Amino acid sequence: MMRKQYTAAFKAKVVQELLKEEKTLAQIAAEYKVHPTQLKNWRVIAVEGMASLFEKQESTAELKAAHEQQVTDLYAEIGKLTTQVTWLKKKCQL
Repeated sequence: MMRKQYTAAFKAKVVQELLKEEKTLAQIAAEYKVHPTQLKNWRVIAVEGMASLFEKQESTAELKAAHEQQVTDLYAEIGKLTTQVTWLKKKCQL
């Protein structure tokens, strides 16, 4: 028998239902046709992974700032090299 594959979106939807606690685990399992043990596993994964969602936002901001600094540095280097090339061209024409 082939195992059923669930999309990440489906799992997220079901875990949201679980976290609302408006229905029992058994009700949600029956409604979505997923074994209760599987639902428990998904809930554990979701709860343990929540902190990383916030960490990613912080690290994304850090990466963006580092990228912007790198771009600024590279433009400064381009300006410096352009000035040197212009100076060398003038020097060689004399």
